[in-house]
Formats: sequence, structure tokens, C-alpha cells
Amino acid sequence: MVRPRGPPGPPTGELIMLWQEDDRPAEALDRSRVVDLHFAVEGRTLPVDHAHALGQAVLKRVPWLADEPEGAIHSIHLAGSQNGWERPDPSQGQELILSRRTRMWIRVPRRRAAELEQALRGHTLDVLGHSLTLGRARPYPLSDRTTLFARYVAGPGGDDEDLFLEWVAEELSRLGIEIRKALCGKRQDLDTPEGPLITRSLLVAELRPAAALRLQERGLGPHRMMGCGIFLPHKGITPVKSKDD
Repeated sequence: MVRPRGPPGPPTGELIMLWQEDDRPAEALDRSRVVDLHFAVEGRTLPVDHAHALGQAVLKRVPWLADEPEGAIHSIHLAGSQNGWERPDPSQGQELILSRRTRMWIRVPRRRAAELEQALRGHTLDVLGHSLTLGRARPYPLSDRTTLFARYVAGPGGDDEDLFLEWVAEELSRLGIEIRKALCGKRQDLDTPEGPLITRSLLVAELRPAAALRLQERGLGPHRMMGCGIFLPHKGITPVKSKDD
């Protein structure tokens, strides 16, 4: 197990890395049974830590989503402007400022996408006292990239990164996914009524195409309705590899 400090990439702070080289050719990508629905939203602000509240607000309208193994609700993240924008600090009472371009994403089996849009479109969600009105939704297929990133993964280990990565490897093995390259980010706590939920960011690289699709469809670990265990495409690990080389 290698412990590099500060390589480029989405995770920040100390990273724990599992790394094995593999030159085998990629397999053909299967058609996904799952899509991301991108809802247009109207609203002014949201709490930075809104994962639990947003999930509960959505489930009031579509309780069946929690019973779908492939269902997930993304937390809302705003893109940086490249002009000094920084994510607000909730400890100082700062909030996310929404724009017309803000979207809410929900991952859902393709067969239920139309049902989900019909149930949510035009409705206003109450997220900790903040109003979020959902508009038209557009379906987007999952990515064919083989490097994936999850902002939040709820697994065991607390501050023990090695234990967390061992759990990741075991869980992926249960999904039939061989893990060869993985970077674990620093601990991030999410608010819940029961207390803080410990999560970590996770980057998994150079998967086989079929395995990358399966990981996006199935996710990793619990609390999918809070945005945990949801994998998104990432541009790759070339900067990390170059630094290590």
C-alpha cells in the first residue's frame, strides 16, 4: 500500500492508493439500464450540507425510489468559475447560491425515468426551509469512461484509510469488479438527524468498460438517497501517474 501526499486529482489531503499495472485490452461497453435525470430547478439558495434533507424531500414524492437498488439522489454541487470561486463554508453560515444553470440529478432505472419525471416535475421541495422547484428533466446515459470518482462513500474505518480501502476492495469484489487502481480522499462528514455520517471521496481508475458501467449502475455502499456511493466520470489519472513516475 503506497501513501503519496498531495497528488493532483479530485480528492484532497492525504491519499491512500491501491495501484497495480494492467495492460489487458478493454472490453466492449454494454448498454446501460440506468440513466441520470437532470432536472431544471428554480430556487435561490441551499444549505451546503443538504444531502439528507434533499433525499427526504424527494422521497416524500417518490418513496419507491428508495427500494430501487439502482436508484440514487445526487447532492447538488456548483461548478467553480475558475475566477476565485470556492465552495461556501457551512460553519460560517454560508450557503450555495443557485443559478438558472443549476441542475438536480437523480439516478434511476431507465424503465422508471418517465414515471419519476412525472412525479416530480412542477413540484416544490422544502429542503431545510429552502424552496426548490423542479422543472423539466432530461435523461442522460451513464458514461463510458473507465476512471470514476465518487464524492462521498459511506464505509467503515473512521480515520483508518487502509481499513476503508480494504472494505472498498471487498465490496467491489462482491460486484464482480476487480479493483487495481484506487485513490482514497480525506474524511468528509455529512449531517443526519442521528449524527455525522462519515464518508470519504474515492477515485477508481482503469476499470474494464463493463465493470465501470456496473459500478455506476450499482454504486458502492449505503446511503444512496444521500448522494453516497454514486460514481461519476473523471478525466483520468495521467497527472497522478506522471508525478509518481
